[in-house]
Amino acid sequence: MNDKLALPVGTTLDRFIMRKQEEFSYATGELSQLLRDIALAAKIVNREINRAGLLDVTGAYGQQNVQGEDQQKLDVIANIRFIRALRNGGEVCTIISEEEDDIIQTGNHKGKYIVAIDPLDGSSNIDVNVSIGTIFSIYRRISDQGANGTMEDCLQDGTRQVAAGYVIYGSSTMMVYTTGHGVNGFTYDPTLGEFFLSHPNITSPQTGTIYSINEGTYNYFPEGLKQYVNYCKDSGYSARYIGSLVADFHRNLLKGGIYIYPATAKAPKGKLRLMYECNALAFIVEQAGGKATNGQKRILEITPQELHERCPLYIGSTEMVDKAEEFLKAEVAVS
Repeated sequence: MNDKLALPVGTTLDRFIMRKQEEFSYATGELSQLLRDIALAAKIVNREINRAGLLDVTGAYGQQNVQGEDQQKLDVIANIRFIRALRNGGEVCTIISEEEDDIIQTGNHKGKYIVAIDPLDGSSNIDVNVSIGTIFSIYRRISDQGANGTMEDCLQDGTRQVAAGYVIYGSSTMMVYTTGHGVNGFTYDPTLGEFFLSHPNITSPQTGTIYSINEGTYNYFPEGLKQYVNYCKDSGYSARYIGSLVADFHRNLLKGGIYIYPATAKAPKGKLRLMYECNALAFIVEQAGGKATNGQKRILEITPQELHERCPLYIGSTEMVDKAEEFLKAEVAVS
């Protein structure tokens, strides 16, 4: 009778992280604390997003970021919140953010980690209540402790990530992350102020029937990609494109599908950023059994040359990414 009166509420993110520490031979608690710091900032950003319409924090901020994109007010708020949480947590020596021109030194010279972050992906959708998100990557520093992090610390291949994840702010707020031992998702309960394990051991379907791409730029696609999109239509696939990377990726991760942001005649290097978006999501999708490439090469094996480097992205269910690459390779063979 007592069991029915007080059912367990589930496993909190903090408890889950503590249990998983043993998976790391070098773990002494810093990475666990770092993940908690990110979760704390996500809770604060979630609060700001939920109150956005009441506090006049929607709309443009009036400045552009280094990408040449108009910053939204919530971009700036999220950037401040995450940088502050990571600086105060003490585990991170250097941060690179999509919203900042250069690397950010936290002053934590003994910090072992580097964080690459897109504080608020898809923030222009906030005005119309569409899901948005945060994307992050964590690397161990290469340079010696006791000084600022270096550019070499920041420009590491995606294969060297020790953790990566995203937060999606939607009908519910979820944090999904991997440390290289599978992918787990946690849903935020605002009444308790905690993330609870809701999606353990996420495995992405090997194939699916959803393709996500901005067909408004179809005329600028390479010929092989045009043929693949036509193949999806002929196969009766569903076109689903929210225009918010985290939301599109999250849906396809769970249901099976492919997300594509290609190189085009207008954007020959694509639009998405390797360090802030592609690497993190590639690490996650591979841990869930999926695949991520730039159309030719595995995303995680691309050596970055600059902080804000752009990269085409084909990501999702393995068989669908393979099929897309077949069409792209066929075009190259013909040409």
